[in-house]
Amino acid sequence: MKIARAELLARGGEVRYGRIAEDRFYPFDGSPFEQPLASLSELPPLPLAEVRLLAPCRPTKVLAIGRNYAAHAAEHGAEVPKEPLLFLKPPSAVVGPGDPIVLTPLSQQVEHEAELVVVIGRRARHLRPEDALAAVLGYTGGNDVTARDLQRRDGQWSRAKGFDTFCPLGPWIETDLDPADQVVECLVNGQVRQRGHTRDLVFDVPHLLAYASAVMTLEPGDVLMTGTPAGVSPLAAGDVVVVRVSGIGELVNPVHGG
Repeated sequence: MKIARAELLARGGEVRYGRIAEDRFYPFDGSPFEQPLASLSELPPLPLAEVRLLAPCRPTKVLAIGRNYAAHAAEHGAEVPKEPLLFLKPPSAVVGPGDPIVLTPLSQQVEHEAELVVVIGRRARHLRPEDALAAVLGYTGGNDVTARDLQRRDGQWSRAKGFDTFCPLGPWIETDLDPADQVVECLVNGQVRQRGHTRDLVFDVPHLLAYASAVMTLEPGDVLMTGTPAGVSPLAAGDVVVVRVSGIGELVNPVHGG
């Protein structure tokens, strides 16, 4: 099932969760983060042309993993971590499909990072790898936009990865997906810049969920960005960035000057 969060243009801009099927949006009378999917009733559907897709969830926190593809670590001359390299992006960085990535004048090297993103469906703590996926609602695409020069200069990553608009998510949440068998790509102006496969993750999704939930409580709607493959490169105003994850779809964002 494709679960989206959308502004209903034909209904006064009301925002609802719903499912997408056959080019129509079926609004839910409720939230999939507050009640089971099977218990949600549906309102009359709308053509997709009458809705604006938003970021598919509103996380209390965005967890992310650094250097989780060996080739990406190598392109920066860094070692592969012996345990997951966990960091946070602020919820204020989250934007949705079609929203602009706004460059900052504080950086001269803002880069894309295409990723498979895990969306948490229920409150979870101390998950075990063997049952961690039970806490997952589904998966979406994400772009861990990074000011690379600030990342190198600061020695920690909060500023480099925390600017407003530096966390596009979408276009929707796919509930039926094998996170270990997907292709992750990034295209800039139609040219493929990144292409990797989730089978090459250093730490797989169950391991990451267990690791993160041992540190902090995962809340419904939180997201876990699983790392980016090799091929990151700078963005410029006027670019159009596409994050493509097989089994999910395309997240498209224009790049604007700051």
